[in-house]
Amino acid sequence: SQKDTNENGIPCDIIVQITTSPSGEIITKVIADAGVDEDPDEDAYSREATHLAFVLSIGKLGFVLLLGIFLPLFLATGLIRDEMTSGTMHFMLSKPITRTEVFLYRILGYLGIVWPYFIGLGIIFALISGFIGPSDGFFRFQDLAVWLAIVFATMMASFVYGMLFCALGTMWRFGIVLAIPFAAWELGMCIVSMGAPDAPILRFSVVGWALMIVDAAALMAWPNIDVFILQGQLMGDFGLIHSTSLALDFFHSEPGVGTSGLISAVIATVVLLVQGAVLWFIGGAIFKGKEIE
Repeated sequence: SQKDTNENGIPCDIIVQITTSPSGEIITKVIADAGVDEDPDEDAYSREATHLAFVLSIGKLGFVLLLGIFLPLFLATGLIRDEMTSGTMHFMLSKPITRTEVFLYRILGYLGIVWPYFIGLGIIFALISGFIGPSDGFFRFQDLAVWLAIVFATMMASFVYGMLFCALGTMWRFGIVLAIPFAAWELGMCIVSMGAPDAPILRFSVVGWALMIVDAAALMAWPNIDVFILQGQLMGDFGLIHSTSLALDFFHSEPGVGTSGLISAVIATVVLLVQGAVLWFIGGAIFKGKEIE
């Protein structure tokens, strides 16, 4: 070890020479110092890349997209409408509270049900991935920040979607029919965010901002993830297995506002809170103008 047998002035390294033959064939030559293994550990890379892709895919698709959208779709749409059609809303409005407050209280009750569910499910998945993920110790602690961001992003998404779908349910008896196109739009924006995270159209969605929180946390928890993906691409150039890097490259995205991870997460959180507040006022205004059946 520590021998400079390839005589380039740097001990314990390798030189990779890539040339092109007259026939156009690419020729790769590796000149290594004695005792240096110039071949990357494909198995170790595959395990790590598979684990990172698993965390991001479950977090983005399973939590933020499916749970964050479809639970509000089926639970929040009828929060006000069901009370109006059953006649029980008359008893609630007989108290000295405004309809906007009733709208908010119904949303808070819904969040009191779904948020603990998200937290519990996030703890379960964090424990599972922590114990089975590749690590030098008995538990993989570096993923906890990402799972915390996943749960938080799901909570924020369910908050905004809850406001939106409850307002649509208040607007029309069959509000879920109005909500389905919005859910389809958000599904499309989720796919766009993974291929083009800086696309301006994502600013007109909820899921785009929610997924930015996850991407920002991944950037802070795994600061070398970009280099890690590049390593997989280079392994592919040398003919080695790198399919797991392709999956990781798809699910990982840089925060789309061009700032650091923490600032991106703060910006996305503020935007989601503003969206929720605006939808609360819109939903309250719709509820004020509705005649109780």
